[in-house]
Amino acid sequence: MAPITGAQIIARSLRGLGVTVVFGIVGIPVVEIAEEVINLGIKFIGFRNEQAAGYAASVYGYLTGRPGVCLVVGGPGVLHAIPGIGNSSVNAFPLLLLAGSAETHLTSKGAFQELDAISFLTPHTKLALRPATSDAIPDDIYNAYRTAWYGRPGPSFVDFPADIIQDTQSSFSSADIPRTFPLPFPPKPSAGEATLFKVAQVLKTARSPLIVIGKGAAYARASDCISSLISQTQIPFLPTPMGKGVLPDSHPLNTASARSTALKEADIILLLGARLNWILHFGSPPKWNPHARFIQIDIDPSTLGFNAADPALAIHGDIAAVIPQLQSHLSNWRFNSDASPYTSHILAAKERNLASAMKKATDNSLPLTHSAALSAIERTLHALSPPDDGKIVYVSEGANTMDISRSIFPVSHPRLRLDAGTHATMGVGMGYAIAAHIAYNGLGAQPGEAQVGASGLRGERKKVVCLEGDSAFGFSAMEVETITRYGMDVLIFVINNGGVYHGDADDHQRWQELQEYTISPHGTTELKDGNNKGLRSTSLSFGTSYQNLATMVGGLGLEARTVEEVEEAARRGWKCEKVCIVNIIVGKGEGGKLEFGWQASTKKQGGGNGGEREKGKGGRGSKL
Repeated sequence: MAPITGAQIIARSLRGLGVTVVFGIVGIPVVEIAEEVINLGIKFIGFRNEQAAGYAASVYGYLTGRPGVCLVVGGPGVLHAIPGIGNSSVNAFPLLLLAGSAETHLTSKGAFQELDAISFLTPHTKLALRPATSDAIPDDIYNAYRTAWYGRPGPSFVDFPADIIQDTQSSFSSADIPRTFPLPFPPKPSAGEATLFKVAQVLKTARSPLIVIGKGAAYARASDCISSLISQTQIPFLPTPMGKGVLPDSHPLNTASARSTALKEADIILLLGARLNWILHFGSPPKWNPHARFIQIDIDPSTLGFNAADPALAIHGDIAAVIPQLQSHLSNWRFNSDASPYTSHILAAKERNLASAMKKATDNSLPLTHSAALSAIERTLHALSPPDDGKIVYVSEGANTMDISRSIFPVSHPRLRLDAGTHATMGVGMGYAIAAHIAYNGLGAQPGEAQVGASGLRGERKKVVCLEGDSAFGFSAMEVETITRYGMDVLIFVINNGGVYHGDADDHQRWQELQEYTISPHGTTELKDGNNKGLRSTSLSFGTSYQNLATMVGGLGLEARTVEEVEEAARRGWKCEKVCIVNIIVGKGEGGKLEFGWQASTKKQGGGNGGEREKGKGGRGSKL
């Protein structure tokens, strides 16, 4: 009977569950697991930092609807992977984290990279396990994978001591190892009829109804039934940033360009896979109508009645299962938008805000604004590939870059826009780009696992386009080498204003003066304008040549400072079959209070429609 190692049992257990890709970084002792994974035909994507690997695995779970798997070493590897666990937990992305650890007989002796990861991660995961023997590996992996996926998705963790990984004393042989099997998709709980009747009656009383579509609806693959509900009822809707595309942004009932007006006037709000957290102002005035009532449909019962949501109108269930039930109770009821001042107010706000956005988009003065640069990218890419084709996946992060691009780039299909999410996490960009490329395009002969709705887009190759603030890009920029190593033609735009939120200067000479004052002993250098403060805490180097990261690894690096240069670079980047970085130099932006636009008070933003107002030339924003 041929002996089998713990590493081989781990790899076979993963393959049995249907795992096709593992993200991570190897080292002692997990390199043996990675090699066995590769031997079985599972793709291993080796990163430069566990943080990016964790982000990639977590969003891979969101894109494919199955847990992403991440493999790291013990001790510092686990510590570096914690951001991925947090990202998975707060965004409800299914993630299975696997790690190696010190030999069991060396516990508490100061062993190599020793860390009690189970105690450390138990409060932050849905399940944390350490197999006591190699025979326990298949069951532990199965249970952790299932737990990460079923119910509210989130992270699970399995820790493998080195002696378990290397063990050859298992009772299994290579021929009789217990096989794990692919799990069916999680059950879709439906709602009780009494609650549905009550909710339907409340909706029918609405004078100003609104449906809020969150990323939970995108994860639930609920596009078709939500489209049917809105078509039947004619209720206006508002997508959250990652809820964009569940219905096309071009839909006439989309209120995104009149967001503040919709929130201020809506009286009955149906939340679909969205939480009343900071992104939706907790459901509270002054952003929301003080008399608003919130109806909530969510897979997670612990979120029902959260903040302003009414627990009496809360429905625990899967959106895709509950909406057809709700439609049945609504029967032929339809919101009479023609007789509603609410509708006319939304239309008027849309017209005003779109006119304002157009003015900013066509401001070609130098240095470029964020709006002008991003609008030039949008015009160029969508001339090459219209949004309805669904052939572009956008990854966006950075204060102003993400905030402003959200309204500039229309999306027509779900899960084609990824951003910093609920935790406003900077550094997700490159990991997300890698995960999206594999999810949609596969790797080598392996097809992608992700599917966009039921619209026939499965199997169609997609270009991954990153819209990166220069500060956000810095968190994971070295993963450009990872992108290149695996032959991914990712197109990366770095919107470079030389700072976090805003920079310090619009020319190199001025920035050098500030730098010299900062690094010189006080009193030995005098700034000409008397502003003797030097570089601010938000400052980054002026005009950094980020495009050289692409040329360094054999890709295409371009710099652009005018609209014409941005458009030409976008065309070249679109055609490039290697990684391409376009470094766009924009204005430093206007200084001001550092905050995300949605957090600013109505008064500060200039009245009821302030939510759609861009923050000057990139001055206000946040690390969302």
